[in-house]
Amino acid sequence: MCCGASGDRMWIEATQGKRINVERVEQALGLSPTMLGSNCPYCLTTLSDGTKVKEAEDQVKTMDIVEILGKSLQ
Repeated sequence: MCCGASGDRMWIEATQGKRINVERVEQALGLSPTMLGSNCPYCLTTLSDGTKVKEAEDQVKTMDIVEILGKSLQ
């Protein structure tokens, strides 16, 4: 699923409709996650921004897949 940043779109402000990253975070929040993982730096940035917009950054952390793997090995 696209976070909305592909093709460097993360540098363009949406002027109409809902921002894709916020929509993706809303979809994820429906599943009550504790973290959102990605290996893409653009996705990590936009999903993190989306959790802030939805005021969920305290409940849901955005993490790189390698960070998640590292935590699982501790």
